[in-house]
Amino acid sequence: MNLNFKKLLKPYKDESIENLVKWVKISSVDDPSTSSKEHPFGEGVESALSFIAKLAKKEGFNVDRCDNYCTEISYGEGKLISVFAHADVVPATGKWEYCPFEGKIVNNIMYGRGTSDDKGPAMASFYAIKALKENNLINGYKVNLVIGGNEEKGGKCLDYYFNSLHKPYPDYGFTPDGDFPLIYGEKGIGGYVHQYQLNDRNIVSFNGGIAVNSVIDEAHCIIKKNHNLKEDAVKFFSVMNIKYSISEDESFDEIVVYGRSAHGSLPHLGLNAGLILLKFLGYLYKDSNLENLADCYLETTGKKMNAYYESKYLHNTTYNVGIMKLENRTLKLYVNFRYPENLSLTEVKDKINDLHLGHVDEITGGEPLLFDPKSKLVTTLLKVYQEETGDKKTKIKTIGGTYAKEAKNTIAFGSAFPNRNDKIHEPNEEIHLEDYLNSQAIYARAIYELGKLK
Repeated sequence: MNLNFKKLLKPYKDESIENLVKWVKISSVDDPSTSSKEHPFGEGVESALSFIAKLAKKEGFNVDRCDNYCTEISYGEGKLISVFAHADVVPATGKWEYCPFEGKIVNNIMYGRGTSDDKGPAMASFYAIKALKENNLINGYKVNLVIGGNEEKGGKCLDYYFNSLHKPYPDYGFTPDGDFPLIYGEKGIGGYVHQYQLNDRNIVSFNGGIAVNSVIDEAHCIIKKNHNLKEDAVKFFSVMNIKYSISEDESFDEIVVYGRSAHGSLPHLGLNAGLILLKFLGYLYKDSNLENLADCYLETTGKKMNAYYESKYLHNTTYNVGIMKLENRTLKLYVNFRYPENLSLTEVKDKINDLHLGHVDEITGGEPLLFDPKSKLVTTLLKVYQEETGDKKTKIKTIGGTYAKEAKNTIAFGSAFPNRNDKIHEPNEEIHLEDYLNSQAIYARAIYELGKLK
């Protein structure tokens, strides 16, 4: 059967855009202050999971709310093809040109938190499945679209889905939480807290960052009155070309440093305000230990900590300090850590502790993911992408990590197209409507082709 999937999806264009706008308007940031047994990730995430559940029920799908950890949307019978996406988003920090929870469309680009990570791709997947269902193309297989509520803060949603609810793993699966053409390998994702005893009583408070998998874009510090502050700030920040502000009163000074956010898997693309502020405090108080600690993490691959590793396919380690705060004279650096397969977490911990710049008690992490590029799953999805787009030049790749590692037999397949910067985890996150609509056809064909595999 020679199917035109772009034509198949065309009738849903306006409806799919309207529903994505409605979904983006829901601020689905994890909120511990409103979390409960019924709403494990807070009211905003619950509203987003409920929205897609109601939409799916209206369209005649089977829906399971999975104790509000996920929304599972399914149709058909037979071998299982699963798509894993997420409705939770990182906080909308930084300076936005448009309201982050509006879904404003300008020049065929939709702006808003979650447009590309991951509500846009999730909604594209939903309409791909809807088109297959309404054209009687789900035959001999079952499709699950699982929308999670905790991808950005650790993946508790799919952990609960598989390990508490004992839902089945797919025969073939993908997540629209990465890049096209596809991602056949992902680094392991770990985390740890680097604790540094801050004995200098001149530093009263320090905080920066609100998501460990994002680069800190703004950091604040209050110090006891320092008459050299303005002069030293000019010397330090002008050389680094960093934006900052200083507020003063009779007893204390507040310093605010402004950086640039980026995804925690790509910390070199950001500018970590927390680490720069820490380095400045070392400069201000002539404390080489503070400067060295900041420098260790400003170099994002681990080379300055003697904790650099790399492999042929998964490349090098990355270390992102996503949250920093001072508690009871202990400065805590919360680190999001990505790594290739040839690495011992215990060895990394020992190397960091050998610096004698504070200590790390424990590093936790998951296994890296690496698929055979010649496997059925990889070759089928690559063929779908190439034939739907005509792009046979862009190579498949490995990256820092996506939702795919939370499931078996699953890889990341889009939705970011080559040479697009959708600004995920940054201000002014966006999705080109052309990409959004094209991905619907790609996903519909991918599900259909996977469903035909033996």
